[in-house]
Amino acid sequence: MVKHNNVVPNGHFKKHWQNYVKTWFNQPARKTRRRAARQKKAVKIFPRPTAGPLRPMVHGQTLKYNMKQRAGKGFSLEELKAAGIPKKLAPTIGVSVDHRRKNRSLESLQANVQRLKTYKAKLVVFPRRARKSKAGDSAPEELATATQVQGPYMPIVREKPSVELVKVTEEMKSFKAYNKLRVERTNKRHFGARLKKAAEAEKDEKIK
Repeated sequence: MVKHNNVVPNGHFKKHWQNYVKTWFNQPARKTRRRAARQKKAVKIFPRPTAGPLRPMVHGQTLKYNMKQRAGKGFSLEELKAAGIPKKLAPTIGVSVDHRRKNRSLESLQANVQRLKTYKAKLVVFPRRARKSKAGDSAPEELATATQVQGPYMPIVREKPSVELVKVTEEMKSFKAYNKLRVERTNKRHFGARLKKAAEAEKDEKIK
């Protein structure tokens, strides 16, 4: 017997549920298609790197992300000048340029200039015409051994800080960090008053 005053079960299961279900049966085919497209693109842009032009190392925006380094849009004109690369030549040798970017710190400027110099040292420039080489093109021996770079080129990796292991001494064990913090905090708080008091005492002694 049904207990309590409930609604009589009357399920409406005749909706077109197929319209509301997201299927993903084309995933394996898409994976194959994307792979074929990547291979086709690599052949088309040979001998350039498959990952595209070289990007600068920049810091993320806002206080939350500014400690993280990532790839930026392009190198600033100042960085290109310091590395000795003309701004019109840069896009032709696989270096991205962003004329709007400004260098706000010397460290990032130096890091990106060094990045450009490393890239320039490893760069192999193919001539526009196979049988006619110009100034700035690489030697035929380098061209013969050159290979297309697959995947990310000169990736931005955050350096892990090195940890130095030391032996724990008795002095370290006896050191009371909390007490030290309290004392230093008190010293900071009374610094001005003590300075004033010392100046007054010195003044009184001079009068005497």
